[in-house]
Amino acid sequence: MSYGNDWKVNEETVLRPDIVLACEDEGKAYLTKAPKIIVEILSPSTAKKDETIKFDIYESEGVQYYILVYPDDLKAKVYSLKEGKYIKVGDFTHEVLDFVDLTCSVSLDFAKVFKKFRV
Repeated sequence: MSYGNDWKVNEETVLRPDIVLACEDEGKAYLTKAPKIIVEILSPSTAKKDETIKFDIYESEGVQYYILVYPDDLKAKVYSLKEGKYIKVGDFTHEVLDFVDLTCSVSLDFAKVFKKFRV
């Protein structure tokens, strides 16, 4: 299901991830439950916040997968939530990652993600 990217974590916190995937339709203009996958595309101005503050929020709120995309390095770091903590799945550049433990079927081909950046 596609939303406007806003996730209302609580009354004080609304986040706008770059890309979100939620498998359930909440029937609202914004998410109120943790999405299954969040992708943040890092830039020099957002990297520290994405790697620390948002990392901690997404982990504590139960986002199943957090993907940090480093477009300058043509690399993505994928984290999976295990027993309440993010465990690094790996660094991806050309691989395909199948998210088999979600309630919706998703596959991500990192070669295609980074294709437009490769010369």
